[in-house]
Amino acid sequence: MNKRSSSSLPPLAERMRPTTLDDFVGQEHLLGEGAVLKSLIESRALPSMIFWGDPGTGKTTLARILATELDFDFVPMSAINTGVADLRKILQTARQKDEGSHPTLLFIDEIHRWSKAQQDALLHAVEDGTVTLLGATTENPSFEVISPLLSRARVMRFKPLTAEHLSRMLRRALERDSELSQLDIEIGEEAEQSLLTFSGGDGRALYNAIELAVNIAPRAPLSSPQASSGDEQKVVIDRKLIERGVLKRMPIYDKKGDAHYDTISAFIKSVRASDPDAAVYYLARMLEAGEDPLFVARRLIILASEDIGNANPNGLVLAQAGYDAVHSIGMPEARIVLAQVTTYLASSPKSNAAYMAIERAIGAVKQESFPEAVPMHLRNPVTGLMKKEGWGEGYIYPHDRPGHFVETENLPPKYKERVFYEPSDQGREMEIGERLKRWWKKRKKG
Repeated sequence: MNKRSSSSLPPLAERMRPTTLDDFVGQEHLLGEGAVLKSLIESRALPSMIFWGDPGTGKTTLARILATELDFDFVPMSAINTGVADLRKILQTARQKDEGSHPTLLFIDEIHRWSKAQQDALLHAVEDGTVTLLGATTENPSFEVISPLLSRARVMRFKPLTAEHLSRMLRRALERDSELSQLDIEIGEEAEQSLLTFSGGDGRALYNAIELAVNIAPRAPLSSPQASSGDEQKVVIDRKLIERGVLKRMPIYDKKGDAHYDTISAFIKSVRASDPDAAVYYLARMLEAGEDPLFVARRLIILASEDIGNANPNGLVLAQAGYDAVHSIGMPEARIVLAQVTTYLASSPKSNAAYMAIERAIGAVKQESFPEAVPMHLRNPVTGLMKKEGWGEGYIYPHDRPGHFVETENLPPKYKERVFYEPSDQGREMEIGERLKRWWKKRKKG
């Protein structure tokens, strides 16, 4: 590679970004013959859309191509570094356009990072056609995009690129890129397989990896007798180079990037799945990437209540003790504490009953037109007038009764038979469930 010019060039992924639908690789379920997006393009009637998929699957690229193909003014925004003020300027410009000018395609990258208020600011402009929205997200839009905006947009699910897709992209880069095509690059079969595996369906990761491999690969003399001493030498890329050079130098993840969220998700889900081996592996990946150990410790505290709860109440105690220990000693010793808490929680019986109980109760409260009245016997008669009016009347002090229990109605009448907390049959919570059934008639019915 020409060392003088390569440093000022855009990255390979940018140089190889397709500009036409014919060059676009992947997403055949959207762009193949008869597919929904293909039909919309052919009808030249593009609705607002949300592109949902993993990094490097072509969301931004396809947005740019659509703008070109359908004669839109392409206005890109990043949800990370722009806010409502920037959006309002763009919408004002779009509204002031002369009749007959190109419509505006507003592309918002990582739209899931915008707050509810920021997303709300888009609603009217999308609804009245001031802009056609195209949002890109790596997160499930059902959870990250507000319902009113989601109802005004079509969700297009992007799939990870296959090995065949990535191989085609690799060949194309070697043949068409202005820099790589000038070199005699030899990639071994095992090296190519390592590149495709490492990329994990991410085209951008593939381009970054091959570009780095070419830069660090040793040069071997050309075997052709016609080659002169001034010719570029052969660039040899083998499996060892990929594993020892490229994979070692590529960042595991950016703590603010998508892989950060993917890895912490894999970590939490492995603990929830009672798999201590997978959990400690993802813990190691995070720590090796420089993740804040207190961030991990906080997530373990949440998990101890959400996924273990009363099946093993000691889980929360250990998770909190682990956080305090990590805070006290720091890295690298904190890794041992985190490993202990992680493996303990992963190996514990599981229950999400406490989490489900509060979700059911919150759901009930949200559906109330007016707050349900607290039963009179539970109210505190802090004044004589309150006592005279019946506040606290009929209250029975449980400790005065055998077994320190008496069955009373404590919920508002509307919820008299409702059960919000349903203990699981796991660990200590089984005992809790049996005890509650002995005490409460409504639980015996269940």
